[in-house]
Amino acid sequence: MQDGTPLYELSALELSKGIHAQVFTCQEVMTSFLAHIQKLNPHFNAIVSLREPKDLMAEAKEADEALQKGHSKGWMHGLPIAVKDLAQTAGVATTMGSLLLKNNVPKEDCLMVSRMRQSGAILIGKTNTPEFGLGSHTFNQLFGTTSNAYNPQRSAGGSSGGAACALALRMLPVADGSDFMGSLRNPAAWQNIFGLRPSQGRIPNLPSTELFLTQLGVEGPMARNMADLCMLLGTQAGHDDRFPLGLDESSNDFTKTMLELAHDAVLPHSGLSGLKVGWLSDLGGHLPFERGILSQCERALERLSSAGAHVEDVSPNFDPAKVWSAWLTLRHAYVAHRLSPLMALPQAQEHMKAEALWEVQAGLDIKAIDFLNASQTRSLLYQKLLELLKRYDVLCLPSAQVWPFAKETHWPASIDTPKGVVHMDTYHRWMEVVIYATLAGLPTLSVPAGFNDEGLPMGIQLIGQPKAEAKLLRLGRIYEGHIKDWLSVKPQALRAL
Repeated sequence: MQDGTPLYELSALELSKGIHAQVFTCQEVMTSFLAHIQKLNPHFNAIVSLREPKDLMAEAKEADEALQKGHSKGWMHGLPIAVKDLAQTAGVATTMGSLLLKNNVPKEDCLMVSRMRQSGAILIGKTNTPEFGLGSHTFNQLFGTTSNAYNPQRSAGGSSGGAACALALRMLPVADGSDFMGSLRNPAAWQNIFGLRPSQGRIPNLPSTELFLTQLGVEGPMARNMADLCMLLGTQAGHDDRFPLGLDESSNDFTKTMLELAHDAVLPHSGLSGLKVGWLSDLGGHLPFERGILSQCERALERLSSAGAHVEDVSPNFDPAKVWSAWLTLRHAYVAHRLSPLMALPQAQEHMKAEALWEVQAGLDIKAIDFLNASQTRSLLYQKLLELLKRYDVLCLPSAQVWPFAKETHWPASIDTPKGVVHMDTYHRWMEVVIYATLAGLPTLSVPAGFNDEGLPMGIQLIGQPKAEAKLLRLGRIYEGHIKDWLSVKPQALRAL
């Protein structure tokens, strides 16, 4: 406790400052989080492969002893983290939510995890994800379903659903995620937190067996506030020569920029005078949205306007249908490349969900010319979005097309829109709104956009200019100061404690 506030309630930066000032110890922090996880996780299933408490307490004790000798690894010294179960973690199972990989224990961390550990974080376990990260609903045969923090009968989204739920419920101070088809943005929106899909190449995705073509998926930070998000991005990001298409800005310069953004106390109280925002809405009627989503997102845009931003409706200058067709081709190829080696494992067909098998088979059927034509469409989309981003500082879209649905539902087969029911032709068509930023490789921040009458959260995507994380995160910090009423709404499970 600090002034009557449980340590698990503090932000990551507050915990870091308290640990380094020796107001409380790493052991006290670990004790607080483990007890809190024990209370809530059985009801929400966000954290999996939790390590033995005695081992975690021993690591926390070592962190305290290091501080007593004047040695700190970094700002995350002693902070408990759980890593998304797609990320490789040394000594801790990396299952990808698959029965095929239930005994897979890597010998090395991936680069992102290594950087967080080098900054002092203590890995306590993993966060749940859909099987192979496919689909924006976190369930699998190995660990089960993760519930939404704001309504345990609803989906947490995905594929970073376990991370988002754990964050919203204060089971973690910060979290990592990854984003291919909105896997950071969708669960962040559904749990009233912040999630950043960084620029392509900002965080080197290592280790990887293919370094040039499969660049659609990225790793990134999630947090309950923008300062923590900036700090975590500064830790995760940075050039690495082993990643040839990574951004070449030096790690030190970028980290310094993130530190400045995180600690600038003036920013949350600033205005947005002169900022031009382009609202893409439903792309001229192309995207179906469940009732109430567009109007809720427009209320969030009003917060931007009240802060001084100029918001305009924008019509798409690209063909969304053609983009979707290209997306299917590229996604099939990417997933097939990643999963086809597993098909040789015993019982692969029986242990893979139907959606994964469909992706693999479709990918194996793609011709090289079809792949390159899809890449050409992707290139044209980038050019079109770049034209818009010369007129606007940021483009906006909702972060999701449906509200969190019943967790027993594998995926929405239809969307009930104000104009009627629209049926989905694939297991992920209801997530189409996120593919534009993915294909363009643009930095995209999902920010809270309030709640509907049922108390379910929604978010909006702020799509930034190329490689302009600093500008985008500055906007996010200012916007955060204008939505304190939404951010103050805690999940009922926390209010009941």
